[in-house]
Amino acid sequence: MVVYSGRSLSLLLVLFAQVRSVLTDASATMGMGSSFMTSNDASSGGWKGHVPLDVQGYPAAPPELELQQVHIYARHGERTPVGVRMSEPPGSIPEHWMFCNTARAFRAAVASTNRSSRGAHLSAGQHGEGAEDVLPARRVVERADGTVELGQCLLGELTDVGRQSTYDLGHALRRLYVDRYVCPIRSRFSRLHKVVHFRSCRLGFLPDVVRSNEEIYLRSTNVPRTIESLQQIAHGLYPVSKSAEDFVPHLRIRNSREENLFGNTSVCRRLQVLLIAFAQAAATAWNDTLVPLDSKISKYIGGNPVRLDGQPRASGILDTVKAAAAHGVPVPPEFNEEGVIGLLESAVVHEWFADKDEEVRRLGMGPLLRDLSQKMQAKAERGEQDRLKILIHSAHDTSLAALCNTLQWPPFTASVTFELFRRREREDTSRATSPWQSVLTPFQSPDPLPSTVRRRSALPASPQPPSDARCRCPHAVPKQEHGVAALRRRGEALPGSPEFCTLAAFRERVLELTPVDWEAECASAGR
Repeated sequence: MVVYSGRSLSLLLVLFAQVRSVLTDASATMGMGSSFMTSNDASSGGWKGHVPLDVQGYPAAPPELELQQVHIYARHGERTPVGVRMSEPPGSIPEHWMFCNTARAFRAAVASTNRSSRGAHLSAGQHGEGAEDVLPARRVVERADGTVELGQCLLGELTDVGRQSTYDLGHALRRLYVDRYVCPIRSRFSRLHKVVHFRSCRLGFLPDVVRSNEEIYLRSTNVPRTIESLQQIAHGLYPVSKSAEDFVPHLRIRNSREENLFGNTSVCRRLQVLLIAFAQAAATAWNDTLVPLDSKISKYIGGNPVRLDGQPRASGILDTVKAAAAHGVPVPPEFNEEGVIGLLESAVVHEWFADKDEEVRRLGMGPLLRDLSQKMQAKAERGEQDRLKILIHSAHDTSLAALCNTLQWPPFTASVTFELFRRREREDTSRATSPWQSVLTPFQSPDPLPSTVRRRSALPASPQPPSDARCRCPHAVPKQEHGVAALRRRGEALPGSPEFCTLAAFRERVLELTPVDWEAECASAGR
């Protein structure tokens, strides 16, 4: 099924960004129609831990649209800090984090002496001589003095809290995309009776039981916390009871040279040079602003000043505080002051996530967006012949921030979701979720819909999140014009649903962000 403008079927693309975090860019304000505040909320209105996926708040698409494919990019779950900071008094944040009891015991596949020949191989799901040989083991962390205490985490490791939150994310995805459930969205009274309109809150889009890796795509960066997060998400979406007996999920991991789920500075020298320059510029712009924090925080970091390029770096301080808050670990009282944590986070998000120039976006996220665009185009062209319906990527905060291009720190398990739609043929409209929509369909305008992109996000900017917020995502719109108004002027917004933009417009923007010769551009150290 090839879908182009003017044909009976039109492909539509929707971006539903579940990036649940503090929004510091006023030009990018947006949210969902429900509150996301939990017991993890910071006193400053920011997020301390993860925020559950809002299944009930999912924005229903117009009834003439049919979901075709879903691409999800999720940050890993709660983890320990990546470094030891503020562990000495008076900070006294623990050096050893005891949050890793789950999954410490495991069974590892080992080579069997019963194999019929040396190097014999059995593929997943095969049975044969020696196929069941496993080694029961338990991972433990050894301290410098040689002691071991069960349950201790490594630095930067996914914790039991993170395992639960990523499993919950997978379960929420199952409730949203697998379960089928119709609920009322609004009602009104006529002179004779009450009229209730309905929508499908849960989509029944994915099969109840997964049977093949052709139906689900699971990919992670080659980092233990993202790999384990992906395993938990996959288990929440399709637990053992909902997986075919012979189904073994493929967890895809790329070699470092081909990794594109984050800006790959290890193989792109030019990108590394640019990011270092931006970090230095951020330090120059913000270090003086951070001086008032010295009197409050310096005593916890060995008397050193609080600076973006200090010892420790301001980002490291924030990382430790956020990890501690996510696990209920007490932090010094100053970090509960809005003026302290707010200023510190503002400086750090500008260093890490501030809008860089076009070259950084091209080299950093161009390859990832090209992959996304190609997979969507393949689905558009092949239709039902392409059985792949959901693609889940386990990544990092920098991945999500780059996709949304906004000043925010994505919380643990935050996710950005791209949804691909097609327009139903006229006879398909009987499947509309509202009976009133079905009755009125014949009287609606038959004008073909343009292909569109919807950009939505749950990004609370205060203790009372806005009822409808939006994430500025310029990757999906032309370079010189951003926003819904520009799309509407160009005829690329869906009438009545301006959050949708055309697949063609999305691909055009991705093309602008895709280097013609990525390796050649990356090899250059200067302009």
